[in-house]
Amino acid sequence: MYRRILLAVDLADEAESPKGLEEALALASLTKGDLRLVNVQPLLPATFMEYVPADFDAEQEARARDALAAIAAKIPLAPERVSVAVASGGVYNELLRESSEWGADLIVVGSHQPALMDYLLGSHAKTIVAHAQCSVLVVRTSA
Repeated sequence: MYRRILLAVDLADEAESPKGLEEALALASLTKGDLRLVNVQPLLPATFMEYVPADFDAEQEARARDALAAIAAKIPLAPERVSVAVASGGVYNELLRESSEWGADLIVVGSHQPALMDYLLGSHAKTIVAHAQCSVLVVRTSA
C-alpha cells in the first residue's frame, strides 16, 4: 500500500486547501504513511533577472516554504509524518525528480476539468502520469 505520498501543491490556487489534500490525507491515514507537500516555483526568464532583487529566488523559496509549512501545520497527522519541499523549474520534471529522490509510492495531483486549461497542475497531469515511476492519483475538481 502507499507509505510515501507526495502531494503537488499549487500555491497560486486560491482554494482553501490544496487540490487532492483530502484524498492524500485519507490514504496516508489509512496506511499510516508519510505525506510530503511539494511546490514547484517556475524559473524566472533571464530577461527579467535585472529587474528583480539579487535574492529574488531565495525570497520566493522562503515564501513557498512558509506557505507549505502553514498548510502542513493544519494536517492532522503526526508532525514527523508530514514534510515539505520546494523546487524550482518545470512542474512535472521537478515533481518526478522529488518523487524519485524521496521514494514516493504515490503522487497526488489536482486537475480541473479539461475545458479549464489555465490551471497549473492540470496542464501537466498527463505528463506526470506518463512518466512517473510510481502510481499517480489525478484528482478532478469541477471548478
